[in-house]
Amino acid sequence: MNRRSFLKTTAVAASLAAVAPIVNVKSAKADENKFKEALNKITGGKTPKTSSDVKLVAPNIAENGAVVPIKASVNLPVEQVKAIHVFAKDNPNPYVFSFYPTTQNGEAFISTRIKLAKTTEVYAVAELNDGTFLQAFKKVKVTIGGCG
Repeated sequence: MNRRSFLKTTAVAASLAAVAPIVNVKSAKADENKFKEALNKITGGKTPKTSSDVKLVAPNIAENGAVVPIKASVNLPVEQVKAIHVFAKDNPNPYVFSFYPTTQNGEAFISTRIKLAKTTEVYAVAELNDGTFLQAFKKVKVTIGGCG
């Protein structure tokens, strides 16, 4: 290898190494902004309070991101709960679903499977009839991606 090709290769490698962290930071900020937008759309800009009344059960490690079992419940009378909203913070679309319990359900509880694109925090946000929002969240490590 001659000196010119060595310097050229080194310059290209150095510029790629300098740009890679910026791309990752932009991607993380974009994911964070998508999550905040989705959450604000549901809450109207209100910040949910973390509460022990909201329970979220999810695996610590999901072997397959395409089928991650979760359970979300609110330990309040079902008459007080308007909805349970579920979000996956780092998914391409962070809003996963909303569940609207009725008195016929008997309790504010949902058990289902969701898709996770990568390791992320899953949020269960309870919307109460008085307009307040309570939340619980859990980080789920995904070993095989599920959203494409």
